[in-house]
Amino acid sequence: MSRVTKIKHVLKEQEADEFDVPKENQQIVRIVASRGNNLHEVETAQADGEERFLVSMPVKFRKNVWIKRGDFVLVEPIEEGNKVKAEICRILTSEHIKVFEKEGVWPRKFSKKRDLEEDLDEDGLFRNTNRKFVAQSSDDDEDEDEDDEDDDEEEEIEDGEGRR
Repeated sequence: MSRVTKIKHVLKEQEADEFDVPKENQQIVRIVASRGNNLHEVETAQADGEERFLVSMPVKFRKNVWIKRGDFVLVEPIEEGNKVKAEICRILTSEHIKVFEKEGVWPRKFSKKRDLEEDLDEDGLFRNTNRKFVAQSSDDDEDEDEDDEDDDEEEEIEDGEGRR
């Protein structure tokens, strides 16, 4: 089978309208980082805490399908190693996510509404992710304003003294 034909088959399989809910042994996870050699670090939606582990990408996906940080995949556990605990069986698209949310199998931790709520600050504005978040109370702001006013008054007095 030529490389182009293989890519066509893999992409066709991924785009198929198979919206089967995950089986008992399958789990929905989010890609956290790529670790090289077709290994990806993922996080689960466990209620008792975040669990992170490595998953491997099967040979049929390699060099044919690319995934990035923040993508969701369906994984099946493997018993072969300690570090690599699962293998990717499906890369989830936005259509899969919509169907899974309607079916009620989508993890609450991964819902878009919850992500949007976390990105909002106290004023209801989107938080700039390029800057560190520093929480300031309104009392601190008022103290700074009063200090600024005192500084302005001192400058006016100095200007007045300097003119004499």
